[in-house]
Amino acid sequence: MQAAIANALGELEQTFPADTAEKYTTLVNELARWNQRANLTAISRPGDMITGHLLDSLSSRPLLHGLQILDVGTGAGFPGLPLAIAEPGRSFVLIDSNNKKVMFVQHMARLLDLGNVTAVKARTEDYAPGNRFDTVIARAVAALPRLLEMAGHHVREGGVFVALKGRYPAAELEQMPDTWNYNVTEITVPGLDAGSRHAVLMRHK
Repeated sequence: MQAAIANALGELEQTFPADTAEKYTTLVNELARWNQRANLTAISRPGDMITGHLLDSLSSRPLLHGLQILDVGTGAGFPGLPLAIAEPGRSFVLIDSNNKKVMFVQHMARLLDLGNVTAVKARTEDYAPGNRFDTVIARAVAALPRLLEMAGHHVREGGVFVALKGRYPAAELEQMPDTWNYNVTEITVPGLDAGSRHAVLMRHK
């Protein structure tokens, strides 16, 4: 598994800390183990998790802005956990309302000694950390207008909201509130079809 992960990381034009492949191997193995009894993710085969969770999450890494990152609706920790492992100098808050998924994120943060990860069980709308974030990121959580309702207030002035989507979200973009500027970029994920992943970058006007 570790060799397969190391090879997969080599397909990304990114650099990583020395122990990254080892940590990702532990993450995938633990996710598969927990998933057998807790149903954390629809992707059940460890090999598929490499592409569907690790590489898919890491494809957003170049889009991160600043040092304070909020991952809303993180589920079992994606994209937040892979990004936090790759970016030890940045601070990540991973939030979800599902208790068992937050428990898994907390478990992985302890197991991998990720001092830059905080897991929070809460609805994003109710979360009140006392500060805003340089980047708010969400993967397949809700339609864009709903995402902004849920978490747009967590983006600090000059920050960015990164919404990770599948196909180009034309219908959602038509419903965007006029208080936000946006641009859409296609993301390449090794192992996935071209055009199957897009990121919408949204900033306050």
